[in-house]
Amino acid sequence: MTSRQRPVPVFDGHNDTLLRRVIAKGTDRETSFFERSTQGHVDLPRAREGGFAGGLFAMFVPSNIHQDFSKPFNPNDPKNYAELAQPEALGFTMKMAAEAYRLERASEGQVKICRNVADIRHCIDKGILAISLHIEGAEAIDTDFEALEVLHGAGLRSLGPVWSRKNAFATGVPMAFPSSPDIGPGLTDAGKALVRACNDLGILVDLSHLNEKGFWDVANTSHHPLVASHSNAHALCASARNLTDRQLDAIRDSGGLVGLNFHVGFLREDGGYSRQTPIDVLIGHLAHLVDMLGEDGVALGSDFDGCMTPNDLADAAALPKLVDAMATSGFGPELIEKICFRNWLRALERTQM
Repeated sequence: MTSRQRPVPVFDGHNDTLLRRVIAKGTDRETSFFERSTQGHVDLPRAREGGFAGGLFAMFVPSNIHQDFSKPFNPNDPKNYAELAQPEALGFTMKMAAEAYRLERASEGQVKICRNVADIRHCIDKGILAISLHIEGAEAIDTDFEALEVLHGAGLRSLGPVWSRKNAFATGVPMAFPSSPDIGPGLTDAGKALVRACNDLGILVDLSHLNEKGFWDVANTSHHPLVASHSNAHALCASARNLTDRQLDAIRDSGGLVGLNFHVGFLREDGGYSRQTPIDVLIGHLAHLVDMLGEDGVALGSDFDGCMTPNDLADAAALPKLVDAMATSGFGPELIEKICFRNWLRALERTQM
């Protein structure tokens, strides 16, 4: 049966759908999650059409929560990377968590916030959209980790210590090209304590956006597999946001994984922002990641609703095009299923045990 007849389930390692929905409230960009829209990348009808079975739904707090979100994000504006106060970040994070709970309640069983892999498997089997809560940039977390405990109780199962800015825990990489990820200092003492606290709670520590020194500090502190939820191969696109082959070696040796990011600026050899980016470019990154990490170490981390995707991957409904491209390029059915969902479930299971 082809992907067009019955889409392969995709458990996605990263999207910004909760943020998009929160910032659209009260504007002409607000839409129903349960009706097909041309706004953004993910709603329930398009998810079902493309086999988008769920994923890590990020709670990301922009540096300026009062900015005009109708305008495109400017990666060169320093105001977009300003540090955040913890109480302000926590308040905005609560808005996104509340949005997830409202979607679950309004869905009448079509959406579920999942707290473990058994929940996710059940949702995939039953056609229920699986939401696993993730924090991208830990500004909302205090250094006594009281907010971490409460958010974990509310369903938080994955956390990236940083976005592309500095905070109390670490330093993130800028959206720089061409650039090494070896920019700035590693984890602070609070950052190392955060990694240990996440290990104790069974919260996955996400390496995407972390600079190289921070990466190695996590590798030396965590006893869980190393995971980068939405990053690509630096050997193919020299963005600071991508992972060097040495980093990929460490992820492989830990039994971890990397989720392929669909953002064109992290895919293209020229680092350019063009939607005229063929799906073959994504296949090239997937092939390199499989070569470096093995078949169990590669997954998808689309960055839907938070990035510029290629024209051929305009939204969640287009995911079968990527699946078909994998098959055409010689990826077998078992490897395709691993990349699309099985490897994510394996990584989360190893983290939450």
